[in-house]
Amino acid sequence: MKILLPVDGSKSSLNAAKFVVKLAKQLAAKCTVTLVNVHDDVGLGHVRQFVANNVINDYLREVSEKELKTAQKVLDGSGIQYSVAIKRGHIASEIIDIANKTKVDMIVMGSKGRSGIIDALIGSVAQRVCNTAKQPVLLIK
Repeated sequence: MKILLPVDGSKSSLNAAKFVVKLAKQLAAKCTVTLVNVHDDVGLGHVRQFVANNVINDYLREVSEKELKTAQKVLDGSGIQYSVAIKRGHIASEIIDIANKTKVDMIVMGSKGRSGIIDALIGSVAQRVCNTAKQPVLLIK
């Protein structure tokens, strides 16, 4: 089974990583996981006129690596084979894109991510992924 596990460093994304480990053990089948972290860089448009692009790229990579670290530790301890992808762009669209390109069987993700009040105004990433994904989506609290 191929599982896409989007993480953002939030508690619910860590819970999703722990759930994937339990699921893989219960299935007793070979599971591979694609661990993905996406940052929406639209808000950085005004910063680009003052900060070099490579500085922005380095910053986003460092933030992504930090947010991926706890989920990687969970997966490392389980022996599950996984790969890591770091993306930039519209978060839900990037998650759907990688799910389709890698032909995953399921998307497992946290129900509540790092964003705050904006979710109430425009809808959460989890809602958008659920509404547009072709694959089954499992949301973990």
